[in-house]
Amino acid sequence: MPEKRVSESSVIMAHQMLPQDANPMGNVHGGVIMKHIDTAGGVVAMRHCRGNAVTASIDRLDFLGPCYVGELLLVYASVNYAGRTSMEVGVRVEAENIITGEVRHAASAYLTYVALDRAGRPTQIPSLMLETEDQKRRHAEAEQRRRIRLGQVCDQGGQE
Repeated sequence: MPEKRVSESSVIMAHQMLPQDANPMGNVHGGVIMKHIDTAGGVVAMRHCRGNAVTASIDRLDFLGPCYVGELLLVYASVNYAGRTSMEVGVRVEAENIITGEVRHAASAYLTYVALDRAGRPTQIPSLMLETEDQKRRHAEAEQRRRIRLGQVCDQGGQE
């Protein structure tokens, strides 16, 4: 199976935040942001494996500041690590005030997806071609998170 470039599966998704996206405080509900993160991550995973992929875990999700109704939510997602059947996708969320042009880093997340064949069983995926120093750094950091995650799962008696 040939390697794939990070750029072959990366996405940028834009969503204008509307009144139905608000929480009782009037900010965009964290669950709405989480949905957009998982959607973008899932698209990246499916583009990488060119098949079905499901969310296996969210290793980290950090909300760094509020998003407001009327703002544009920009969701950047790309594969950081590709193993035999699973991959880590990194997601960065920015909030843009469409009127002023101000852009703020609003959230970041790391999600793990597993590729599935037509029978719903894990299936092999392409390895990742690392072309830039930034991609190599992200890959190394993802490998470290994977080692920690596997250690925690194994300590609890499970498997990954």
